Amino acid sequence: MRRALAGLTTRGRSFVAAGATAIVCAFVLGERDLLRAGVLVLVLPLLSTLAVSRTRYRLACARRLAPGRLPVGHEARVDLRLENVSRLPSGLLMVEDQVPYTLGGRARFVLDRIEPRGSRELGYRIRSDVRGRYRVGPLTVRLADPFGMVELVRSFSLSDRLTVTPAIVPLPAGRLAGAWTGGGDSVARAVSAAGEDDVAPREYRHGDDLRRVHWRSTARHGELMVRREEQHWQSSGTLFFDTRRGAHWGDGPGGSFEQGVSVTASIGVHLGRTGMSLRYVTDAGEVLRAVASVDGAFEGLLLDRLAVCDLSRNPALTQGLAELRGSLGSGREGDGLVVAVFGSLTAEEARSVAAARRGTATCVAVLVGVAAPEDGAAPAGDAADAARAAAEAAAGLLRAGGWRVLTVRSASELAAAWSQAGRAEHFAGGAS
Repeated sequence: MRRALAGLTTRGRSFVAAGATAIVCAFVLGERDLLRAGVLVLVLPLLSTLAVSRTRYRLACARRLAPGRLPVGHEARVDLRLENVSRLPSGLLMVEDQVPYTLGGRARFVLDRIEPRGSRELGYRIRSDVRGRYRVGPLTVRLADPFGMVELVRSFSLSDRLTVTPAIVPLPAGRLAGAWTGGGDSVARAVSAAGEDDVAPREYRHGDDLRRVHWRSTARHGELMVRREEQHWQSSGTLFFDTRRGAHWGDGPGGSFEQGVSVTASIGVHLGRTGMSLRYVTDAGEVLRAVASVDGAFEGLLLDRLAVCDLSRNPALTQGLAELRGSLGSGREGDGLVVAVFGSLTAEEARSVAAARRGTATCVAVLVGVAAPEDGAAPAGDAADAARAAAEAAAGLLRAGGWRVLTVRSASELAAAWSQAGRAEHFAGGAS
């Protein structure tokens, strides 16, 4: 009853105040008729409170959110099923699903009556232009009396999570020239390079195919020897993203950081769909370990991370570059593909990045958000000229260190720039 009294609406509270005032005035003035009217006005909201508080509806709720992950600017659909599992029909129900303002605000419905064992199906659409992870729900049901005196709110515990991922730009098909990488042993490669005599055989085991018997090794060892099973070569690489606050300018979707997130997501999804085993590293160190792109496993993990990625307060790239050197130095010389996405780089930072390259490894640097005077969020005037000059100087230092450099102002320019990255001769002049 105490909870029900707390649910009095403005109308109900007004009736209580008016009834109490009328009763006091009746005693002061000695008016018996005014006392009757005051009692009637006071009792009406109290009776409504009692009736609503004794209402025992048994409702069940089911929810379906499809899809649970979607890019910015796309819509998802929420389907609700509200079922009356009691033997009594329900009264007027006001149903509201808690939805963040970014997704479009609350979804409200009015249900006149649900018969015993009956159900109602509701649905609405949500959309976000800002990446992130959002909670959809829970569903709340408001019970009200016919006079609008009392309103009680009862909430379900069921809710869903919607992940809004960065915008993804489709990139041209094909692999980067010179980006042959590996993370395993391939007998087929050894045979093509050194000839059949250098194949490493092993002892014959029960069930081995006799067609794989290596007769020359058999004669040498005096027992049956067979060729080893071919192990498929697994390409590997590292995706690096500079999230330092000082390396980016602008806020919102047009800022260099949001464009960098979109560029990183586009490159990661593209490389993952080619079957490459990737790991994700930021300026703070390793975020995702090497994951083979089977059934979109890495793609899903990467997009979930980038959906909630935020600017870091790291002043330098020291920790991230240490991880980058470790990935390039862990395998054979020249193995491993590195694609790094940066904002602005100083000359000293560009030298450190260039020095992280080892051997003949294929390293691609994408400089995002080069300031231009026509960009509203970009620096203007002399600041824009200085930013462009700094970007050109950083690109020159990276090319001198053997990096392939792509310079884009936004993610929409990535597809055209990526097609140039696939031609090794495009960078031959700057990689001396």
